[in-house]
Amino acid sequence: QVQLVESGGGLVQAGGSLRLSCGASGRTFSTIAMGWFRQTPGKEREFVATISYISSITYYSDSVKGRFTISRDNAKNTLYLQMNSLRPEDTAVYYCAARNTHQIATGRNEYDYWGQGTQVTVSS
Repeated sequence: QVQLVESGGGLVQAGGSLRLSCGASGRTFSTIAMGWFRQTPGKEREFVATISYISSITYYSDSVKGRFTISRDNAKNTLYLQMNSLRPEDTAVYYCAARNTHQIATGRNEYDYWGQGTQVTVSS
């Protein structure tokens, strides 16, 4: 089992930045791949970014590539998402997710554990 708790969401103006954090407990954090997803009302949860267990591999959705950076600190059992140049269309609830494997994935059905989500609102 893995427990995930996100933090760092909030209200920011377009062009601004936020850093989301996700604290993990339970299974050894350093052995599992992690990801970020987001969801807006009436839409399916969509992939944002993923990172392998030793941070050697990262992958981003086209909509955030070049603006967002996923990273992890295995010593602190924490996953991060640095979001720069935010746009109103980035407004969503952001979820941290974990897999029972070290390999990255982009499908939401490939993740085994989820946090409760944190709201990010970008005003125009």
